[in-house]
Amino acid sequence: MKVILKKGYSVSRNIVRYLLKKHEYVKRKAQKNITMGGHPDRNAQFENITQLKQDYLDAGNPVISMDTTKKELLGTFYRTGSLYTQAAIQTNDHDFPSSATGSVIPHGCYDLKRNTGYITLGTSHDTSEFACDSLFQWWVNEGIIHYPKAKSLLILCDGGGSNSSRHYIFKEDLQKTANALGLEIRIAHYPPYTSKYNPIEHRFFPHVTRACEGVVFDSVETVKTLSSSTSTSKGLTTIVHILDKIYETGRKYAADFKEIMPIVFDTHLPKWNYRAIPQE
Repeated sequence: MKVILKKGYSVSRNIVRYLLKKHEYVKRKAQKNITMGGHPDRNAQFENITQLKQDYLDAGNPVISMDTTKKELLGTFYRTGSLYTQAAIQTNDHDFPSSATGSVIPHGCYDLKRNTGYITLGTSHDTSEFACDSLFQWWVNEGIIHYPKAKSLLILCDGGGSNSSRHYIFKEDLQKTANALGLEIRIAHYPPYTSKYNPIEHRFFPHVTRACEGVVFDSVETVKTLSSSTSTSKGLTTIVHILDKIYETGRKYAADFKEIMPIVFDTHLPKWNYRAIPQE
């Protein structure tokens, strides 16, 4: 508009809008669609996950998408978003972690069939033990109620983070969880650089973010209350549990675990597909 005026032309904003539309100019945001890396087995694993999901759903066994979302500081910190209030919301002018009263780590288990999200709010560290404890909490509080005849549990998750496909500590903690539940747990990891396709990332977490936007997280109870309100017109519901347990970082798997581990790897893409079968 300013460029046109500088050239001596007089034109209204409506004409500018009309011309932009005529020449197919649209205001757009940048989209994160350029893949930074790939893997030759990418499509094969996606096809495998699609088949596994269908097999489990047809058999009446649960399919759970699992992941941890961003760690949040507790205290008077600024958070993106706006909400209706009768007064201005005052927050710290700097987000120094040293000023926090604590932190909260939301770990989610999203039930694809029931369209229900289960969030475990950790107050310590995002470790493999925390991820497995979150899964354990989902099963004893929700899973066993809705899937009493389940023979196996399918977990869809990324290949990194606390449930890394490369770390034996996750497999060891997973085996302990299978033993405690007396239930087979099958893992299917998404290939590298494809975490956005994990269902929890687009079917659940965005709605949790929307429910919490703009509100100051002054306590873990506040986070629980807000997260519990997450719902959609298509029937999404959310259950939230606080797990106030201290998790040790830097844990190592048992010295003999690799030699004696009962984890059963698939013959097809074993690095991403395996089962933890309960041991007596």
